[in-house]
Amino acid sequence: MRDAAPQTIYLKDYTPFGYTAQSVHLRFKLAPKATRVISRIAFAPNPDATDKSFFLHGEQLDLKWAKINGEAITPQISEEGLSCDAPDEPFIFEAEVEISPETNTALEGLYMSGGMYCTQCEAEGFRKITYYPDRPDVMSTFTVRVEGPHPVLLSNGNPGDSGDGFAEWHDPWPKPAYLFALVAGDLVAHPDRFTTMSGKDVDLNIYVRAGDEDKCAFGMEALKKSMIWDEKVYGREYDLDIFNIVAVDDFNMGAMENKGLNVFNSSCVLASPETSTDSNFERIEAIIAHEYFHNWTGNRITCRDWFQLCLKEGLTVYRDSQFTSDLRSAPVKRISDVIDLRGRQFAEDGGPLAHPVRPGSFVEINNFYTATVYEKGAEVIGMLKTLVGDEAYAKALDLYFDRHDGQACTIEDWLQVFEEVTGRNLKRFKRWYTSAGTPRLHVKESYKNGRYKLTFRQETPPTPGQPQKKPRVIPIAVGLLGVDGKEIVATQVLEMSKRQQSFKWEGLSTKPTPSILRGFSAPVILERDTDDAQRAFLLAHDTDPFNRWEAGRELAKSTLLAMIETGAAPSAGYLDGMLAVLRDDTLDPATRALMLGLPSQSDLTQILADKGVTPDPQAIYDAVQTLKLAMAQHMQDTLPRIYAACQVTGPYSPEAEPAGKRALANAVLALGSRLDGGKAAQEQYDSADNMTQQLSALACLLQENVGDAALAKFYQQWKHDRLVMDKWFGLQVSYAAPEDTAKVAETLTQHADFDHKNPNRFRATLGALAMHHAGFHHISGKGYTLLADWLITLDPLNPQTTARMCSAFQTWKRYDAGRQTMMKAEIERILAQPRLSRDTTEMLTRILAA
Repeated sequence: MRDAAPQTIYLKDYTPFGYTAQSVHLRFKLAPKATRVISRIAFAPNPDATDKSFFLHGEQLDLKWAKINGEAITPQISEEGLSCDAPDEPFIFEAEVEISPETNTALEGLYMSGGMYCTQCEAEGFRKITYYPDRPDVMSTFTVRVEGPHPVLLSNGNPGDSGDGFAEWHDPWPKPAYLFALVAGDLVAHPDRFTTMSGKDVDLNIYVRAGDEDKCAFGMEALKKSMIWDEKVYGREYDLDIFNIVAVDDFNMGAMENKGLNVFNSSCVLASPETSTDSNFERIEAIIAHEYFHNWTGNRITCRDWFQLCLKEGLTVYRDSQFTSDLRSAPVKRISDVIDLRGRQFAEDGGPLAHPVRPGSFVEINNFYTATVYEKGAEVIGMLKTLVGDEAYAKALDLYFDRHDGQACTIEDWLQVFEEVTGRNLKRFKRWYTSAGTPRLHVKESYKNGRYKLTFRQETPPTPGQPQKKPRVIPIAVGLLGVDGKEIVATQVLEMSKRQQSFKWEGLSTKPTPSILRGFSAPVILERDTDDAQRAFLLAHDTDPFNRWEAGRELAKSTLLAMIETGAAPSAGYLDGMLAVLRDDTLDPATRALMLGLPSQSDLTQILADKGVTPDPQAIYDAVQTLKLAMAQHMQDTLPRIYAACQVTGPYSPEAEPAGKRALANAVLALGSRLDGGKAAQEQYDSADNMTQQLSALACLLQENVGDAALAKFYQQWKHDRLVMDKWFGLQVSYAAPEDTAKVAETLTQHADFDHKNPNRFRATLGALAMHHAGFHHISGKGYTLLADWLITLDPLNPQTTARMCSAFQTWKRYDAGRQTMMKAEIERILAQPRLSRDTTEMLTRILAA
């Protein structure tokens, strides 16, 4: 365990390592509790470095011997690593260490999962494998020999010599240690081949445990689609002879882009119609694309230091979003991305964990794999592309790849290519990378004598460490609608760069209705004086799919806030508008399904808190349930027709069209279940031939508190499938009544199939508790206590998962005094634990201090 004493690392203090790594040779002698790692590394003095001290990171390593140029040395060993004198000329460093993969429950470095050896080295896991300068700016070629009694022995790069009990691998492309990977075990390959645009044949494999072979086909097709798309859209061709994916059950992340050997959480690659939902299929497709796209945006060009994490992650998230938009529905993808952004990143930006897209400091880098770095980082890329245009974006990317291939780069390097291609000064735009918080965009309108004017004012509230904010460059996509609902001014991108700025249109015969922030052209909060009549007008007529959805969402918020604050009845205007959406067959089913959804209860909490109103989680929950019932009653004559029209016959397909129909049918089923007590849901459950239909029906039965029999049947049917069981655990917590949520979760943690050491199972159960707004924040405080108990239990075993789950407490100051007192007590109880990890200590200290 690391020393929990915080040591802040600052971007401004960056200095290059004193030596370059010319080549790395590793030999692994695998054994569960006594793996031997022999390293041979060619170092040379770095002419760009001023500090020539020789320090190699290393943690939890048992050093057997070390040599420089063949001569034994006695280095100084600390908890952080190894140091010694080094020659001021090229030299060879050699060492042998012993590690224990079997007892490595933190799941970083080399560890075991179900008898399989696997690695996770990002961000700083390689230092748990051997002594090395474990930093992303030290790049080298790797040659690896893996020895062990396993049928499959894998590492990065291209295969070399192999035989009984060994396999050798060579990666010709220089990479940092965080991209190193090794897998060994009794695995089965699902093989295929791909021919690149230059005619090169590449062997493809997805390695899985025996019994999972039938869940690989979709993942393989997604991989090939990703390779084709990256060639077509970005001109990027794969550069090795082989590409391997391995499915691992115990994995802290979704997947990892190790060069040529991607390691995936099983839930992010294994799929079949019987065991995976439509959303699982789409997520798998996106994650496989994401990790593949990293081959260029992350691997061939990596980040100089961990402060530049958004350089690879923001760009790659943006690329995988483009990919999904092209393959599926661009409007549905955009709406879904914004729902996720607002639900996770806006909350992060508005609380104690706020930080810039490129942080200026950190204590534990694992705590900065956040929605801000990933999702907001992607939004920044999207804004940049909007501002410079598609052609300039493509030219800038080509220059970026040509200039920086094989380098470890910075945000400055990234922005420089855009400045050179476009001639623009991006100094102000760079503030999106350096300033935390979500800008609030206030707008006022005026109309006189045919002249229409929109005046925007931007402000960003203070965030930890950044009380003052300078104005940012904000692309605002705007269209104007006439009184008849027709578009009189097509979409224009207004470029706002000042704190306040006005834009005018001349020669308009009547005052238009503006459609502002089309396509969600910037990650801001739009503050505008409007009323339900104008929102209803936009819901009925806006030609921009995102803003049409947004108008419905704003109507829902207005309705729910009135119900919560004044006890008002559900708005007739909102109910009529949603009925019109449901009946509108010109809208694709997936879009209608999204439009029928309501704002999350945490979103409503944020809105109330911003207004100075203390949120009552139970009152919010009750209002949402009341509005859903009112929607069902208002739509009851239409629900059966839509449900019948959206039934999909024939073999299951996860493609966008049938998935969209199922999404709308199941949204309708959830509403209808409030009227028929779950009768139609039971029929669907009994006849379902795929997981989407089965799980949606089960959710409806649980919603109506008539699902016990189906729940027991579901368990008996799927108890052998670990990924389906994650769904079983999570669904019960998610649909529990608020007063029962903590009890349901506690009971499930006592179930024989609950394993807190498995991140998927832990997140399915305790993560569902944290996400159940009214249940977690129940006035009894039982949810707080239960989560804290399990975080205390997990932290010594897996600090990464523990720290990320701590974010459940980040909004503790929003609530009433009683809830604040209880949450603060639990945070302090966790912090009081002896030898608490650095990861968890940093997270909770930041949450408590805000």
